[in-house]
Amino acid sequence: MDPTPNHQLRVPAHVACVMDGNGRWAEERGLKRTDGHSAGEEALLDAVHGALDLGVSWLTVYAFSTENWRRPTQEVRFLMGFNESLLIRRRDELNELDVRIRFIGRRDWRVPKRLIRRMNESTELTKGNRKLTLTIAFNYGGRAELVDAVKALQEDAVPVTEKAIAERLYDPEMPEVDLWIRTSGEHRISNFLIWQAAYAELVFTDVFWPDFRRTHLAEAVAEYQRRDRRFGGLAH
Repeated sequence: MDPTPNHQLRVPAHVACVMDGNGRWAEERGLKRTDGHSAGEEALLDAVHGALDLGVSWLTVYAFSTENWRRPTQEVRFLMGFNESLLIRRRDELNELDVRIRFIGRRDWRVPKRLIRRMNESTELTKGNRKLTLTIAFNYGGRAELVDAVKALQEDAVPVTEKAIAERLYDPEMPEVDLWIRTSGEHRISNFLIWQAAYAELVFTDVFWPDFRRTHLAEAVAEYQRRDRRFGGLAH
């Protein structure tokens, strides 16, 4: 008989990741901070492949927060163009992998219209895919998401309940987060999916995001499988 407990065989359905450490990775190598963001592209694609290999259904990544607008103008401008070009370069590849691309976050006046067009094109191209949903949190903040949900509640004039709020989040279909990962050695949630990750298992790694690979994702999943998720109840 296999001695492995059943809970150790569980694969998290939804993995969320804060892709942190691009700037420090670049600075350690005497490069520009923007070079770190560019290097993070391969890490993202490898993480997608790792999620597919493991059988993860949803992967949500933190690409640009509502607070990131405070960064130097040159870096913000680079990130806008980089994310646009990343979608152009990679969306066909992701489509062939049966990956559905979605976005969460505010699409306000600060986000270039051409980038919003690329987002819409990527979502439309991949909407029929089912193997993995890759959600990119862009111009996203957990508090902003809750504020927008409450505003929608007020407009709809419905009673305030957890169900009513959940139905008005940026993507009501998104399942709750099972495994929440942050790279680069930081131990903060940084306003990322604060509603959806209420009962997530948190894993922090010292690896900078550009060095993150599917092996690191597998290690985080293995850590998740060693834990007993109780959701406020008693241990099994």
